[in-house]
Parts: sequence; C-alpha cells; structure tokens
Amino acid sequence: MAATSMISEGSAPGAGRAVRALALAYLVVFVSLALLAGAIAIFGSRPASDGAVRFAVRLQHPRVARALPPAAASAIPPAAQPAAPPATPPAAPVAAQPVAPPPQAAPAPPPMPPAQVGHVAVADPALIEQTPQGPLPRIAADGRTPMRVYGFPLPAADKRPRVAIVIGGLGISAKATQAALDALPPGVTLAFAPYANDVQRWVTMARQRGHEILLQVPMEPYDFPDSDPGQYTLRVGGGEDSNTKRLVWALTRFTGYVGATNLLGGRMLSDAAALEPVLTYLTRRGLLFVDNGSASHSTAPDVAARVGIPFDQATDTIDTIQAAMEIDHNLSDLESAARAKGSATGTGFLYPVTIERVTVWARGLSGRGLVLAPISAVVSTKK
Repeated sequence: MAATSMISEGSAPGAGRAVRALALAYLVVFVSLALLAGAIAIFGSRPASDGAVRFAVRLQHPRVARALPPAAASAIPPAAQPAAPPATPPAAPVAAQPVAPPPQAAPAPPPMPPAQVGHVAVADPALIEQTPQGPLPRIAADGRTPMRVYGFPLPAADKRPRVAIVIGGLGISAKATQAALDALPPGVTLAFAPYANDVQRWVTMARQRGHEILLQVPMEPYDFPDSDPGQYTLRVGGGEDSNTKRLVWALTRFTGYVGATNLLGGRMLSDAAALEPVLTYLTRRGLLFVDNGSASHSTAPDVAARVGIPFDQATDTIDTIQAAMEIDHNLSDLESAARAKGSATGTGFLYPVTIERVTVWARGLSGRGLVLAPISAVVSTKK
C-alpha cells in the first residue's frame, strides 16, 4: 500500500512532461506546415496540366446589394464586390443619315384588248392615247368619240318611250359578275368598278353580249372614310391636280366604255367647284357622265350644263330596299316617268334579287309600249 502510493506520487511529474512534449511536437508540425504552405504560395508554381478548383463565395444576396445605398455599397470589401467590366471608350457620334422612302412601283398598265371582238369595238386605236398608266380614251382625229363608237344606238325611227337601267358593282365578284352577264338582257347598261385585275376580260365579254359599259369613278361620300371607295377616290379637298391624276388612273383600267358614273360620291357631287374640273376632263375625252341619283344635293346637272358634257341623272334607285315587291314597284314608276318625259333612268346594284327582277320585268317591256334603252340613247335625247 505504501509502495503503491509512492509510485503514483512519483509518476505525476513524468506525465506532465509527456503532455508538454506532445503539445510542442504538434506546434512544430503546424508551424512546419504553415511554412511549407507559404513557401509554395511564394515560390511554387502549379504545372499547367494540373487542374484547379475555384470557389466563388458570394457574401451578399443580389437583392440585398441592390437595396444598399451607395455609401454602404462602397464599404463592402473589394474582394466581395464583383469586378467592374473594363471601360469601353464611347463610340464617336455618327451623323444621322436621311432614310429615303422605298420607291413605290407604279402599277403595271392593263394589257391591251383586241381592237374589235366580232363586230363589236372594244379598243379602237383611234380612240386611245397610250400613257404610262394605260390606255386613256380620247376623241379621234376624225371627231369620233368613245361615247358614239362604243355605244349601241337605237333606230332613229323608234319613238317609243325609253327606259334605261344601269346596274353597278360589276367586276369585283367574279361569281356575281358572271351571273349578271348570263341573266340580263343586252339593253341593260353595266357599270364596272376599276379595281379588279381582270376587269377588261369581263368588259370584253359584256361588250360581246350587247351591253353598253360605264366606268365607276370612286368619289368621296359624306361619311368618308367610314365608307371608302378606295385609294384612288376623288376628294373634295384633294385639289384639281390630285383629282385629275386619280381620274386618269381610273380611266386607264380598261377600254370600251361610253362614259363614267359615280361610285358613292355624295359629297363630291354636292361640291360644284370640285366636280367641275372632273366633268370638264371627261368632256374633253369624248365621254358622257351619269349621276346615279344617290346624292340628295347633287350639283351635277348644273355643272354638266355649264361644261357641255352629255349627261343623265337617274330618276330612281330601284333597289334601295332589296325586296322583289319594292323593286317591281320602282320599275313600274320608271315606266310612268318615261311615258311622261320621253325617257327615264333607273340604277341598281348586282344583287341577285335585282338581277332577277330586272330580267323578268324587261321581258314584257316592249308589249307595254316601251323600249329598254342603253344609256347613250337616253343621254342623246336630253343633250
């Protein structure tokens, strides 16, 4: 017991020395490793073939960084701030160059039809002035006019009252145009809009079947542009030069017509100053003009008398209400007007019901003592 106590008491100083020696050894190892790492960092170099692992430590969330005021952001250690991209010198200012509008290709003029189809004149060369826009009607050197050459005159001995019917809107719908040509009798005058690409083909077919032709000239209505007859519309405020150019465009879309009529145009027809240059131009081209009767305050009769153009104003629009009974009633009124005045003119659109009622009505017209007359025959009686 005494021996054991002696051993324990004697071993305590030795154990303390062992612990201190072990701590010193760890310190030496740590210092050695630190010195080695420093030496590698200063003098060592990694072979190019060795890989490298890099850690990007983001010290702040982007939203937090954006929320910091400028002073706080500048206080972030440089290592924590993203490197700014290299400054790019500002480019020298370049003077703005005017951009020229793209050239607008002029529409190609329509192809010339044959001068004559059978015994019917379609494009008499003597009545045509060739222009970049297309064939423009003119008075021939011998004095012949398109109105006379392309018209179908009635026999002078026929003194019966004359009723003229003008159906407009042809040349836009192929199906509706074909239906009108198949059904309507030759004495009905057909008015073609100028916009379809193949309008000349339809006009030639109509001429072969004995119809006189009118050109529908787009004119400004009262509710323009809610009602818009197209980009070549003659406008009250357009000026004479602009309106003449648009008129020439329309006149050169096809040949074989005796004159022109208005496509819409209530406002244009009510303004004498705007209308007079138009009718004057048509007069110099040997054409007639028909006011289709849609304008309630038309100045066309007075302007036409002043410029001397062969002229007619429709007595009635037969299909304002597109119902068979209403159309029949209006056609009967036209007969009464023709008996009272010698002639009367009705206008309509190529609605199926209009085509059907006019066709039926025309069959018995001669038996009632009247004649279905082309528009040039009615104009000539009022000239």
